[in-house]
Amino acid sequence: MSAAAGAAYAQTNGGLTAADVIERIQKNVGVPWRQQTVDTIKAGTPATQVKGIATTMMATLDVVERAAAAGKNMVITHEPTFYSHEDKTDGLQEDPIFRFKQSFLTQHDMVVFRFHDHWHARRPDGIATGMAEALGWDKKRDTQNPNQFLFDGITLASLAKEIGEKLKIRTMRVVGDPALRVRTVAGAWGYNGSLRPFARPDLDVLVIGEAREWELIEYAADTVTSGRKKGLIVLGHIASEQAGMRLCADWLKGLISEVPIEFIAAAEPFWSPNAPPASA
Repeated sequence: MSAAAGAAYAQTNGGLTAADVIERIQKNVGVPWRQQTVDTIKAGTPATQVKGIATTMMATLDVVERAAAAGKNMVITHEPTFYSHEDKTDGLQEDPIFRFKQSFLTQHDMVVFRFHDHWHARRPDGIATGMAEALGWDKKRDTQNPNQFLFDGITLASLAKEIGEKLKIRTMRVVGDPALRVRTVAGAWGYNGSLRPFARPDLDVLVIGEAREWELIEYAADTVTSGRKKGLIVLGHIASEQAGMRLCADWLKGLISEVPIEFIAAAEPFWSPNAPPASA
C-alpha cells in the first residue's frame, strides 16, 4: 500500500497511521522528496495505526524491543534495519537473526521507517545540528563553514576526552600526537572515506564516525608520520550521528500531537577489554 493509500485509509477509519506520519515528514522537512531514496518503510505497512513513535540512530533488535516495551510501534531510524544500505533482504530469508527480528516486528505490529537522505538534506542538516548541540559547539561554529569549529589551542588528547565524555563513548580511537594544539576542527559525521577533508592544510583535526582502515585511517597515519601536525578522531558510526536523531524526536513533536514521541538511543556495540561492561 502506498503512503497516499494509507492516508486515505486513515481518513476513512480514523486514527493516525504510519502513512500520515510519513506525509507530515515529507511536507515539513523543507526539501523536495526524492524519487530515489532509502527513506522508505522497512517493516510494517503504511496503514498501521500508530500508538507511539520512537526515533533512533539505528533500529537494532535492542532498540525495537525497548520501543515495543514503551508502547511505541513506529520506529523512525536513521540507519538501516537489515544490515545493508538499501535494506535488501533477498539473501536473508533463511537467516535466523533476520527471521527473529522480522518476526518480532510483525508480532508487535511495528513499522520501521528510515529517515536518512532527507534529514541530511534539510538545511541546516538535522544530524550536524544535533551533534553540534550535543557537543556544546554551537558557539564554536565557523561562520564561513557550518561543519567547522574553532578552538583556542586545546590539546588533541583533551579534545578527544571531552568528546568522549559528552557523548558517553567507550571505544573512541584517535590518530595523532596527543599534545597537538588544536584550533580548527571539522565534523564529518557518519561514514567518511574521502581523503580530501583531512588533507586540508587549514584543518587541525577531523572528527568522523568511521572509515576503512586501509583508506583514510592509513592516510592519516602516514600524514602524522611525515611530520605534519594533524589529528583524526574516530567516534564510531552510532555515536557520530546519534544526537541528530534525538533532535529529530523534538522536531517531530512540532508536527505530531496525537501520539507520544521519544528518542531511544542505540547502544554502542563495542567495549574495551580494559573496561568491560557488566554481564547481562
